[in-house]
Amino acid sequence: MKVASGNIRDPESGFTLTEMMVSSLLFLVGLVAVAQLVPAAISLNLNNRNDSSALTDAEREMVQFLDQQLNQNGTSMTQFTDADGNICQLGDPNSPNTVVGSPVAQFGSQVVIDFGQGAVPGYSLLYRDPNDPSATQYDIRWAVVTSVLNGTTNAVSKRFIVGARRRGGNGFAQPANLDAWKLK
Repeated sequence: MKVASGNIRDPESGFTLTEMMVSSLLFLVGLVAVAQLVPAAISLNLNNRNDSSALTDAEREMVQFLDQQLNQNGTSMTQFTDADGNICQLGDPNSPNTVVGSPVAQFGSQVVIDFGQGAVPGYSLLYRDPNDPSATQYDIRWAVVTSVLNGTTNAVSKRFIVGARRRGGNGFAQPANLDAWKLK
């Protein structure tokens, strides 16, 4: 079958070599772009898992702090042993309305644990989730503000500021911070 005009292709002629090369190049560019997304997605997934784990670990310690009595025999509780056997300090009733424990910093309108300074014994611990196959370690720190009745060591409230962040690994690990009050 002959075509009358020279501008119209024969429908049975197929693709030209130029068209195949252009389409192959476009396919290759798309494939490379998608291939670059895979490592980025894996990295983001790991960072999100570490952030979630840090928050969960901070919440776990915070719940244990809030479960403690404020006073025992008319005196503020100053320490307890957590579920993992760590001795955790609960503030100092002799320093009322003062931040005791890990250093804190103001971040916007929040008070957060300052991980730029050294850990304070009794107000920090290292936690490794036994169910985590990567054995990632988390640095958990806290500070306590105790409010007492005038002239006594009888606590009426405690404010707990807890922070946790991943230790080691590549890059910066954003800490998770919690802030809660326990009232009498």
